[in-house]
Amino acid sequence: MIYLPSGASADEAETFLATYPEAEAIDVVMTDCHGIGRGKIIRRHELQSLYRSGRAMPSSLFGQDVTGDDVEESGQVLTDGGGDKRCFPLPGTLGFLPSTGRGQVLVSMYDESGQPYSADPRFALVAQMERARQSGYAPMGAFELEFYLIDKEAGPAGDRRPARYALTGRRSPYRNTMAVDELDEMAPFFEAVYAGARHLDLTLESLISEYAPGQYELTIKYRDLLRAADDVIVAKRLIRTTARRFGMEACFMAKPFGGEAGSGMHLHLSLAGQAGENLFADIDGDKLNPLMLQAIGGIRRTIGDTMLVLAPFLNSWRRFASTSYSPASDDWGVEDRTVAIRVPASGGNARHFEHRVAGVDSNPYLVAAVTLAGALDGIAGKIDPGPAKSGVDPADGATLPRSWLDAIDRAERSPFVEEVLGKDLHRAFIAVKKAEYQRLASTVTEVEWALYGHVV
Repeated sequence: MIYLPSGASADEAETFLATYPEAEAIDVVMTDCHGIGRGKIIRRHELQSLYRSGRAMPSSLFGQDVTGDDVEESGQVLTDGGGDKRCFPLPGTLGFLPSTGRGQVLVSMYDESGQPYSADPRFALVAQMERARQSGYAPMGAFELEFYLIDKEAGPAGDRRPARYALTGRRSPYRNTMAVDELDEMAPFFEAVYAGARHLDLTLESLISEYAPGQYELTIKYRDLLRAADDVIVAKRLIRTTARRFGMEACFMAKPFGGEAGSGMHLHLSLAGQAGENLFADIDGDKLNPLMLQAIGGIRRTIGDTMLVLAPFLNSWRRFASTSYSPASDDWGVEDRTVAIRVPASGGNARHFEHRVAGVDSNPYLVAAVTLAGALDGIAGKIDPGPAKSGVDPADGATLPRSWLDAIDRAERSPFVEEVLGKDLHRAFIAVKKAEYQRLASTVTEVEWALYGHVV
């Protein structure tokens, strides 16, 4: 039996080919530092070779901006004369996308000696998972995804609009928060999403009509934190590809509409013991576990340094301009959706915390890596999280970056972020974000023309 550096088995390819004879092609997806899928589409007969010897891809993919342009300062462009590295499939991620009629598999990059490639963001989380395991912890988690469904084409005034309902063709301008009938009107689309998830080892759970027209939230089943991050990549592709077949677009910008709610990617996290028990479970009936509180303390201490990971784009920061349910602080509380780290009311053996700062535009591997690293630091240092926020009291936590540029500067100077990402990924990530900032800083918008062009 052939086993790859990634741990995948060639048997997975054989099982897939036997189960899905109709699949003539497979999407090979590697996740870059932005969380964007890069790769290629291979034909059916090539799948077995992928599981034997991997597939070559350029390491410069980790030194590109969101448009795919190389950023020279990243250290990833034309390294080793521009030679490719080998990408190998990740165990359990080979599945079938009914919306496209193709298969899909996630891959990660390895160097010439078969070691994880240092700029691949997934390995930043892998390293923290291993650190946790060496301490006797098994990190468990799940993400919630908020997103918009919008029309493919802009409206008559050039504006983006919520998509028409898949069942009725009606368009509603209202928020309809948690309206079940709205979900029914969009049911054909979501039924296709749920049907697709069954072929991808992806367990999608609750569906909610969120706090803006055309905004929805999907929750994903709680499990091993690394697989939970994989789930985000798989879920986003499933939602996007399905939406296109319904004549709409799925939008994962953090703040696509200035006057409406932003879209977050909340991470629920706990640590399990060797027997699978929840180490964050309440003690003495209903008392919060000191281990969980120390983890929260560690995240509070590091959250300012990690804001570039949690809010990686200029648009990400618009989500904090109106902070309704979009915390821009490091505070924590019990059953309080205005805080950065929320402890849900459901306690006992199910106790965990929810990190609410990250936007849905962020890279789930990096979000999980910095969150877990902060939690482990808090436990190791027995860090007191301080008092929980009470009611409408203002946050009294550490000063956080005020802008995208501040976050870039702080992440660049942060020993914590450099340690968690590793030197190569840290350099590439910062360089790419600086280049993106410069591109946008030199772009004059229509809003500026409207405000200043004929006045000042």
